[in-house]
Amino acid sequence: MKPEQRKKIISAMWITLVSIIGITFVFLFLIYNGVIGYMPDIEELKNPKDRFASVVYSADGQELGRFFIGTGNRVYADYDDISQHMIDALIATEDARFEDHSGIDVIALCRVALKTLILQQKNAGGGSTLTQQLAKQLYSPQSDGIWERALQKPIEWMIAVKLERFYSKEEILKMYLNQFDFLYNAVGIKSAAYVYFGKDPKDLSIEEAATLVGMVKNPSYYNPVRKPERTRDRRNTVLDLMYQNDMLTKAELDSLTKLPLTLEFHKVDHKEGLAPYFREELRRMLRAKHPEKSNYHGWERQKFIDDSIAWETNPLYGWIEKNPKADGTRYDIYTDGLKIYTTIDSRMQRYAEEAVVEHLGKTLQPSFFREKRNVKGAPYTTNREELPSKQLASLIDKAMKQTDRYYAMHHSGASDQEIREAFNTPQEMKVFTYNGVVDTVMTPMDSMLYQKHFLRSGFMSMDPVTGHVKAYVGGPNFAFFQYDMVSTGRRQIGSTIKPFLYTYAMEEGYTPCDMFLNTQPTIMDEVGRPWSPRNAGSARVGEMVDLRWALTNSNNWISARLMSQLSPATLVRNLHNFGITNHLDPVMSLCLGPCDVSVKEMVSAYSAFANKGMRVDPVFVTAIADASGNIISEFTPRHTEVISTEAYYKILSILLNVVDSGTGNRLRRAPYNITAQMGGKTGTTNSNSDGWFMGFTPQLVSGVWVGGEERYIHFNGMAMGQGASMALPVYGKFISKVYADPSLPYKQDVTFKFPSNIDLCHKEYYGEFIDENDVSEESIEGVFD
Repeated sequence: MKPEQRKKIISAMWITLVSIIGITFVFLFLIYNGVIGYMPDIEELKNPKDRFASVVYSADGQELGRFFIGTGNRVYADYDDISQHMIDALIATEDARFEDHSGIDVIALCRVALKTLILQQKNAGGGSTLTQQLAKQLYSPQSDGIWERALQKPIEWMIAVKLERFYSKEEILKMYLNQFDFLYNAVGIKSAAYVYFGKDPKDLSIEEAATLVGMVKNPSYYNPVRKPERTRDRRNTVLDLMYQNDMLTKAELDSLTKLPLTLEFHKVDHKEGLAPYFREELRRMLRAKHPEKSNYHGWERQKFIDDSIAWETNPLYGWIEKNPKADGTRYDIYTDGLKIYTTIDSRMQRYAEEAVVEHLGKTLQPSFFREKRNVKGAPYTTNREELPSKQLASLIDKAMKQTDRYYAMHHSGASDQEIREAFNTPQEMKVFTYNGVVDTVMTPMDSMLYQKHFLRSGFMSMDPVTGHVKAYVGGPNFAFFQYDMVSTGRRQIGSTIKPFLYTYAMEEGYTPCDMFLNTQPTIMDEVGRPWSPRNAGSARVGEMVDLRWALTNSNNWISARLMSQLSPATLVRNLHNFGITNHLDPVMSLCLGPCDVSVKEMVSAYSAFANKGMRVDPVFVTAIADASGNIISEFTPRHTEVISTEAYYKILSILLNVVDSGTGNRLRRAPYNITAQMGGKTGTTNSNSDGWFMGFTPQLVSGVWVGGEERYIHFNGMAMGQGASMALPVYGKFISKVYADPSLPYKQDVTFKFPSNIDLCHKEYYGEFIDENDVSEESIEGVFD
């Protein structure tokens, strides 16, 4: 080749190279400035739109659960909250020169180009830096077509360069680990550490960190739950890379690679974990809108009233609407990373859930199944006077039409005959049992009736002074029975209404020692009809008995006689003062509890008996903070005086006697053997449809309801169907567990303070308060005798 030709070729090559470099520079410059492709503006780069789940904490610092949508279960973790092992493993595996580049690793890109394009090697590795991967996580949309896919990489390079300008290396690592989706709703390192190992990120061991970093390559392929051996091999690869980068010694590498893959897997789901009914009610309250009557159906009149009262009196109800951000936008509990500090005690919540499951699962439910076995129409009552056959058929038909299966078939155009045939055709399905979910074959109709066999329950316990709700159980299993029987459900309260009647009587000057004739009365009701209430017991019939004995033994006749001397309308007003919001008819029979009330309302009402006549509204949350930990709102108790001092000690003395020698006396005997000073009241409604127990000490007030899904689903007899059998044992099991836990502040030697020289059988009390430590059991018993 002649020198002139060689010179021209070399010149052409240089011109080509410079042109390529220049065009590339101009191309990247245009991308960098947003002319080509998508480039986030400076403000968005400085403040990426992070979406974090809100975390619900218990009063004792435990995480109860999170509010998130889809795969948004991400909780913020600061750099200092992340194990150094996690940082080392990530850098060694994904970006060994992370500390040396400024967003783009030119050496890695050249290696990939040489091995992939020239040497045609498939295992050339990746050229993306951690910063580029972060750019992809934060800003890269789904690419459609060859042109978009070709543009995506250089756009990520330029975003990575900008991210390196605005953030330190530590901040980039932190952002990356907070963004990555590790499957199973484990988005971000904090969620992943909990889901797979039950730990905080800072407590991850070397092999655990290596396992999570190994998932980064492909979390579905290296799934430690479904593919443990494959994931273990990948973990060992990460450990080897850490060794190659001088982050491990040879001895550590040899030791760690021999370890088995050990997980402590925690499935994260809204239906899993502690207090699911409470968390769902909390979510509903936080997101509630201002009640507008037009948004409620006619049959939701009471709900509209309740919501309107809650909007005006409860700062937690509608909190999002009531507390906008500084810029006027609303908080989002699913994406704003709020920290919600509740009043629930995780230990007491666990005891409450255990108590419900133990009593229902081991005692009540087996008995109920035995009673209803091979009974036509089960689980509904066989009493055809109470439930005629035609009405039973209507109830079953209505229940069928309320199922998801019926809705789906009906909206798909299936005929009524086709739907009924489908409901009577056996199918494979999963059903609930107290021993776990069981695979079986049955017809959808039988499955529906089987589900209705399960008794439901509601339990709540709170501090009667602060209103802090310590335990909240809305049913036996949230995954299968999501209707909340603490706040949403209302059932007849039976004899648990009697303390309110007797309190009213004490306010009117009656005393526990006033005498009444214990025979069945016939009283003319509001429209002049005779009313003769029945009584469950036959003790002391025909004798004169005092009010203490009558309430202690839950005597209906004396309650009716007392009501006849008082005003039903005034009793209604008093019940509303006690926090019961339902419409109540001012009728004579109200004294026996035919009204529907929620467990939450009853616990709030009974708090007055434990707190010197001061009723307190339940408090679910003490504070709410933003993602950075800044307190946004704090919540304080709201008290209402509902019992005068004169009446308070009279009614308190009787309610303590209910547990000592009345219908609540089972608590004093095995298996509970509770010695604490305690008041309470049982309740049973007609046909044993509802069983109640309300119990209180100076430190806790609790309420239990147990019954069927519908009023016509109940035990046939009083032996198992009364409140003392259905509901009281739940409280007994719960309070026994609480007193047995030395880490809790509840003691059996705490007593109520009574005034000295009190005379409960006269119209007035007198004397000064005496210190509770000076009150012996003998003196207290003397006061009540």
